[in-house]
Amino acid sequence: MRLSPDDVIFWQYGFIKLNATMVFTWGVMFVLAVGSTVITRHLSTGLTRSRWQNLLEIVVTAIEKQIEEVGLSHPHTYLSFLGTIFLFVATANLCTIFPGYEPPTGSLSTTVALALCVFVAVPLFGIEEQGVGNYFQSYLKPTVIMLPFNIISELSRTLALAVRLFGNMMSGAMIVGILLTITPFIFPIVMSLLGLLTGMVQAYIFSILATVYIAAATRTRQIQSEPGSQH
Repeated sequence: MRLSPDDVIFWQYGFIKLNATMVFTWGVMFVLAVGSTVITRHLSTGLTRSRWQNLLEIVVTAIEKQIEEVGLSHPHTYLSFLGTIFLFVATANLCTIFPGYEPPTGSLSTTVALALCVFVAVPLFGIEEQGVGNYFQSYLKPTVIMLPFNIISELSRTLALAVRLFGNMMSGAMIVGILLTITPFIFPIVMSLLGLLTGMVQAYIFSILATVYIAAATRTRQIQSEPGSQH
């Protein structure tokens, strides 16, 4: 039983390998790029809009509302980043209905890459919102002694993001693989459907955690700008 799509090698030349993680990652990215182009090419800015556009706007509005409820006052600023993360993880897991497909989120390298994206985005959004000085000054609060602990916290939560997503995806694949060997065919199908639901939940959780981290990085500026905060 394969524990990771990294074990599936499509092409190799010396130490250079083209495995299933790379192939399916770029495949998902291609699907998202083409799909977004096709879906949005006939959007209207007038009063007359199609039902499909109305549905898309409802979905986008719901995502923005969710981002705002987490703590970001300008959700449209973060929609492209957080929405892309959610769509990638969700699509990567939903495509498991196709035979021979290996979800790239079952590889630790993919989940680490996603976590690193969040790791880089958090200070970038924080600096954009607060400024360089105010953002890095937050690492010294409440005292300078907290600097190494705040840095460790940034690194540990990035690692936790990667390991959480990888562990949940791998465990689901392992359960289905084990059931295929010891139970009739119909039960693993039910488990596969449950796995699709789990994948959507993991996409939601990963995106929400990324939103929480970004909100924590930008909240200082928001608190200072509130009426009555200055005396």
